[in-house]
Amino acid sequence: MKVAKATQKPGQTKEQTKLIAQGIQKGIEEYKKRHKQKARALDKEKNKLQKKNAQQDQANTDIPVEEVTTQVEIKQSMLAWGLLGLSWLGFIAYVVQLGGF
Repeated sequence: MKVAKATQKPGQTKEQTKLIAQGIQKGIEEYKKRHKQKARALDKEKNKLQKKNAQQDQANTDIPVEEVTTQVEIKQSMLAWGLLGLSWLGFIAYVVQLGGF
């Protein structure tokens, strides 16, 4: 009713203002109804995705964990050795540049 009175034009009757207020109220209720429907649909979709992901996780647990950790360890080991070799090459280049050897 406050919104209807705020937008009331000069010469407008109380009945017209009431009708406008009812229309505004109806519009708000319709908006809330649609918003709830959208939220419900999004929740359903989210639940479907969660169930699908849970099923995929169960299917993926068939892979042995040992194989995965071994591959990670090998990559980390190669990285460590590569960095060590690179640092030694840099040290040797530095010493040679200074004329130490």
